[in-house]
Amino acid sequence: MNRRPSRPLDIAFFGSSLVSAYWNGAATYYRGVIRALAARGHRVTFHEPDAYDRQKHRDIDDPPWARVVVYSGTDAAEPRRLVEQAARTADVVVKASGVGVFDELLEAEVAALDRPGLTTVFWDVDAPATLERVRASPKDPFRAQIPRYDLVFTYGGGDPVVRGYEALGARRCAPIYNALDPETHFEVAPDPRFDCDLALLANRLPDRERRVEEFFLRPAAALPERRFLLGGSGWQDRALPPNVRCVGHVYTADHNALNASARAVLNVARDSMASVGFSPATRVFEAAGAAACLITDAWEGIELFLEPGTEVLVARSGDEVAELLGALTPARARAIGQAAKRRVLAEHTYAERARQVEALLARPERPLTAAAP
Repeated sequence: MNRRPSRPLDIAFFGSSLVSAYWNGAATYYRGVIRALAARGHRVTFHEPDAYDRQKHRDIDDPPWARVVVYSGTDAAEPRRLVEQAARTADVVVKASGVGVFDELLEAEVAALDRPGLTTVFWDVDAPATLERVRASPKDPFRAQIPRYDLVFTYGGGDPVVRGYEALGARRCAPIYNALDPETHFEVAPDPRFDCDLALLANRLPDRERRVEEFFLRPAAALPERRFLLGGSGWQDRALPPNVRCVGHVYTADHNALNASARAVLNVARDSMASVGFSPATRVFEAAGAAACLITDAWEGIELFLEPGTEVLVARSGDEVAELLGALTPARARAIGQAAKRRVLAEHTYAERARQVEALLARPERPLTAAAP
């Protein structure tokens, strides 16, 4: 039986950024999970580096539900000191993947912590890529550190990722999937700034660009009479079809308006996430919470989160995206969006994910079922 901790936990979290979504797709995920943990009485200190201009592009102030500590992105002594401090005072110390600076140092320092009553967690927000990297390089220092962590949490990946981590010696591994925070992502009135037929929010990344070309730019070229909107960093110097409007980085505060203003919103997975499956992006739940009609590229496990055809539209190619969009009436788009909203509010909120995290931190005899959200 899962046991709830007998008292609130002090959790020290080392991640990319809680206060800035700039070049930081995990921000919404971190906020949702940590805010929900705080609502259950736990105390979280989020340590993040001053790196990649994220502090200059904050989209939230320090929140009341977490303490934020910003440390130097160039002085290795600072993160080392903060880990040592957390080891003395925290009940749980979390090292997230993809901090961006001092990752190897933090992985080693947190893995080495060994104090009675202290739980160490590696929280992987890109598990398919991490596993591929470690398998390809037997000398990768993280390989030897995996068995030293008490728990491995993953952003997604289901059974394939759990089996991959267990094969590398992980003591326990469980996915904590993305979800919806209904207090931050919800239905709003359409905004003319984002009026279009199909919208995509995606930073330009090497392991996603080919899929954006296939699932977004190819349909745009095939449907010159339709209006497409592309949000995200890095696209300004990319040649785009004339019916694609590039709006650059879209701050989190504007995501609801964007999702409410497009006839349909597109989700495009990164290569690694699509190949493994069971990896719904934050955008999936943000869009559903705003009652947007979502079109997603196909990946294994989508039906665990939304029902294809009634709560989400699924495309296996750019041609299928164009076909779905061409046949999509406003009435059907509204019906799909409302059905998706009902589903995520019932089953996929961060409050539920926080209960899963809490159950695992309470050291149940068996981890949660890997493939089930």
